[in-house]
Amino acid sequence: MSKRRAPKFGLTLPNRGVIIGATTCEEMFEMSEWADREEAWDSLWVGDSLFAKPRLDAIALLGALAARTRRVKLGPACFASTPLRDALILAYQWCCLDLMSNGRTVFVACKGQSEPGGGQFDKEFEALGIDPKTRTRRMEEAIEIMRLVSSREKVDYEGKYNRFRNLTMLPRPVQQPIPIWVTANPNTTAVADVRTAYRRVARLGDGWMTTGKTPADVRNSLEIIKGFAKEMDRSLSDDFEVAVYYNINVNEDREAAFAESKKFLDTYYTVNYAADFLNNWVAMGSPAECVENIRAYADAGATTITLRLTGYDQKKQFKRVTEEVLPKLAV
Repeated sequence: MSKRRAPKFGLTLPNRGVIIGATTCEEMFEMSEWADREEAWDSLWVGDSLFAKPRLDAIALLGALAARTRRVKLGPACFASTPLRDALILAYQWCCLDLMSNGRTVFVACKGQSEPGGGQFDKEFEALGIDPKTRTRRMEEAIEIMRLVSSREKVDYEGKYNRFRNLTMLPRPVQQPIPIWVTANPNTTAVADVRTAYRRVARLGDGWMTTGKTPADVRNSLEIIKGFAKEMDRSLSDDFEVAVYYNINVNEDREAAFAESKKFLDTYYTVNYAADFLNNWVAMGSPAECVENIRAYADAGATTITLRLTGYDQKKQFKRVTEEVLPKLAV
């Protein structure tokens, strides 16, 4: 039996924060450099949306972060516009980003959501002339195309929404293969949704990213994914990633941490989040309380835990998480 890995930690930069007044471009660049110097941080992440939830473009921002950092991995948490972007151009941009970053990228495919938190989902698809019902297959084709053109030359592809012949894409990415994780957050009470979403992860993913689930949900879901992989005669490797997209607000006054987190996240997603959901979605309170919350996900099988700072003083939160929380999770 393989030994469970200690989790790695990623810093999620709030690139929608430039719209809602939570951060600035320069502050995000500065924090990326701080994280790059701190061994406790393994990766940097940015959110993605085009018009549904306006923000700095994910690929443009990741390119800037690649130039400002040298060590940390770089990725989207998650790439919700995958089905909206031209799959070939997206693959080309990602290959370039991987080369520019010297092989530090992780692509996280996502199809977006029409539920609360998805912003102006329908208007976004309408503006781009894409039927939302096609987004799952479009995302799958984008994954298949990125894997194909990043690793081989003179390739053909025949899909429902994409087709090309004898294509060679240059420049080549540093990583062979490019790591691609798949996002899945199905309603665990809906059997059909669970089966469809987790079979997709088992079939296409080098990793799985999820959010808003309890540690017990993560543990149970991981077993389901492993079961589907076994059905497909696919053995998930020891480096298969289980990434939990999480939030944190360090403050000994837990009520204040909750109030600030609620304001931050309600504004970020234009949703009036329920207290029960936020108590599960945010590690909040004293450093010890935050450590306890985060450790529960590590114990459930998370190998990477991304942390978005749900505070309006981003630098202060970064310092507290880096100095008072992460060191206690390293032991």
